[in-house]
Formats: sequence, C-alpha cells, structure tokens
Amino acid sequence: MFRTVARHCAQAATRAATKPKAPVSAGALFANAAVRSVRHASQLARATRGLYSTAPVVRLHKGRLMSTFQRNKPHVNIGTIGHVDHGKTTLTAAITKVLASKGKAEFQDYSSIDKAPEERARGITISTAHVEYETDNRHYAHVDCPGHADYIKNMITGAAQMDGAIIVVSATDGQMPQTREHLLLAKQVGISNLVVFINKVDAIDDPEMLELVEMEMRELLSSYGFNGDDTPIVAGSALCALEGRNPELGEQAIEKLMAAVDTWIPTPVRDLDKPFLMPVEDVFSISGRGTVATGRVERGVINKGAEVEIIGFGNTTKTTITGIEMFHKELDQGQAGDNMGILLRGMKRENIRRGQVICLPGTVKSHKNFLAQFYILSKEEGGRHTPFTDNYRPQVFIRTCDITATLSHPDDPEHMVMPGDNVTLKVELVSDIALEEGQRFTIREGGKTVGTGVVAKILE
Repeated sequence: MFRTVARHCAQAATRAATKPKAPVSAGALFANAAVRSVRHASQLARATRGLYSTAPVVRLHKGRLMSTFQRNKPHVNIGTIGHVDHGKTTLTAAITKVLASKGKAEFQDYSSIDKAPEERARGITISTAHVEYETDNRHYAHVDCPGHADYIKNMITGAAQMDGAIIVVSATDGQMPQTREHLLLAKQVGISNLVVFINKVDAIDDPEMLELVEMEMRELLSSYGFNGDDTPIVAGSALCALEGRNPELGEQAIEKLMAAVDTWIPTPVRDLDKPFLMPVEDVFSISGRGTVATGRVERGVINKGAEVEIIGFGNTTKTTITGIEMFHKELDQGQAGDNMGILLRGMKRENIRRGQVICLPGTVKSHKNFLAQFYILSKEEGGRHTPFTDNYRPQVFIRTCDITATLSHPDDPEHMVMPGDNVTLKVELVSDIALEEGQRFTIREGGKTVGTGVVAKILE
C-alpha cells in the first residue's frame, strides 16, 4: 500500500541529495511525494489513516479545515465479533464496499482495517478498528473486534462500545471457543440484540452443513439468553462480496445483512440527561495541537470549551476541551453514543491513560474497595474447574480498564466459592478507578472469563 508513496519519497530523496539545500526532513519528503502522487490519493489516504491511532479515526491536525458532523440520522454503534479467522475483518471491508457503491460509505480494504500495530509504546495492544458507514435509515460506527484469545481484553473494550453486534461464524467450522466467549461477553456488557452472519458459504458443498450451523447457532444464542428463535441469520460470503463474484452469496447477502441490522437492532435511547462521562480508550499526541483522548461517550453531552476532570489511577486532573471530532468531522458538541476524540488543553500524553474516565467536575469519584454480586462461571460455561477461597487475584475488566483485584468473602475467610455460584464478595483493586454502584464488570484469569459482577456497594 505504501509502494507508490515510497517510490516518490525515493525520487524526492535523490533530487534532494543532488542539490545543495538545507536538510529536508523525512516528513517533508513524505508530504511532497504525497502531493505529487495525486493519482494515488485514495491509496495514500488509506495507507496513512491510523498513523496516530486505531481508535475512532480522529485527526485534529493543525490548520486543517474539516467538515462538520451532521446528525441527520440516528447514530448506532455496531461491531463484528466471533472466532479468529472466521472473517470478521473481511466482512467489515465487504460492508464498506457494498455501501460505497451506493454512496453511503468510503470503501476500506482489509489491510486498512486490520492495521493495528502489535505493540504500542506503552505496551498495550489496541486492536479494535473503527469504520464509518450509513444505510438509508441510520449512521453507523462499526468496531471490528479481534477474535484471537490473546486479544479478548480488546474485544471487551470494543463490545462495551456497541449497541448491537454482528456475530460472524464460518460455515466450514461452525461455532468455536471465541464464538461462545464473545457471546458471553456481549451479553455481559449489555448487548441484547445481534445478527448472525454465516460466512464462507462458498467453501461448502453440502447444504445440510449450513442448516446444521444455523441450528447450532440458534441453540447457542438461546443458551446465552438471546432470542435464538427469532434472531436473523444471514448466510453468504464476505470474500465474494469483496471480489465482486457470485452476487447471491456476495453483494445480495451483505444487503440482506444490513437490512436485518437496521430492523433487528433497536435504535438506542441515549442517556443525554445525566452528567457527561467518557471512558478513555486510547491517547495520542498531535504535534502543535496537544493531547487527544478517544472513547465512546457513555452518557450526557459535552460542548467544546467545557471544563472536565480526568479520574483514575490515583490522579484527578482538571482540563478544558478545546476540540471535538468524530470520523474526520468537527463537532461543537459530543453526546452519549458518540465514538469521538477530544483535544485537551495543557495535557501531556503521559498524564492520561486508557482506563481513566473524563467527566464533568465533581460528578464521579474513584474508589478501590467495594462489595459486588458475582456469578462465577461453571466449567461447562468455560469457567474455572476448581473453587477459590480468600485472596483470589483475578483481572477485573470494567469500562476500558483492566486492573488486578483481590477477592475475599466479607464474613467468612474460609468460604469456598464454587464454579456456578452466585455470591457477594469484597473487591480490593490495586489502584483506585472511577466506580459507581450498579456498574457491571467481568473477571478473567489465565486467558479466560471466570465470572461476571455488579458493583453493589462502595466501601469508602
């Protein structure tokens, strides 16, 4: 994807070397080459998109003129979930291609979506990719979640931003471990409606195989508390749609899928009346402008110029919002449900981190100790095989934060918690984070989800 730009960069570097001029930076060479490569502008845009972040495509560049985001359709956050290699990213690309042909999206190929670096400077892999598109009825922000077991914590972050989901399952494999775990996590973070896309139908010869996969998925959905009988299931091939072949399995299947998403996933009622709160998903710096924090607004509204607090991990910092942007478009106001980036005055990148929250001053406090009502998954649900006692130390996933905690029984230190139990336990976090009663969270250990919980009472 960088080949054309690289060629022009090399040519520019050769010319620069033969002329006695002041030193030219690599950035300047890149910019000059880009200007000259007008024919490949769309390739360049895809290649350079995401150089700052894989979060909600925020580009608050110095001196850049941006269009204003128009709220003329209901905004819905959706995502693709499912097992690794079942075709989630290919489907995301296929959706943008089919909708781009109708003028409702910008086509994003596989490589421009699956572009997250394996390691970031601070050692956190952020591999949920965000894509924008529209249908006749709605504006969508689409989160493409990783399916590999190693990246489940990023899937939790992505799922926490969704109003609904498309669960992708391969016709050749059927349901797999991450299919089940993603369904559990989707239910835990409050996703009540999803649509099933059976992918890779072009790779099977026996129609009975397709019927079997559909039947198994309906049973699985019901077992996790979804409406297995009525959930729309669309069969097709994302690759066929991308390559423009076999329209029945390709383009037409994508159109059926988006029609099902439009009708089955309800338009969310946004919590606009409560005080503004946005969990921080990612942070990056823009030269000459400052620090940008991205995330999905959980509740409330916020205006450019408002004063906010950043809370969590032992720090509370006040700052002012100097810019708001979503999908390359400027906003004067952000509101609940928006996947957006906010420019923060006077903040250094190292002073804000994923897992903190940005909120109106005085509306949220951070805590370390609380009582929670837990459900501990059974062995059959993919949880622990053995009980645990006091001082059990799992990872707690709450909003965009993952943090180590110590669990203990409030009355009986010898109490043994069995897989499948409903139990109230005391939780002590290693650091304070923004917490509220009624908040849901997940606990994980050794690469698997072992329980779910709700904050019952703050203890300090």
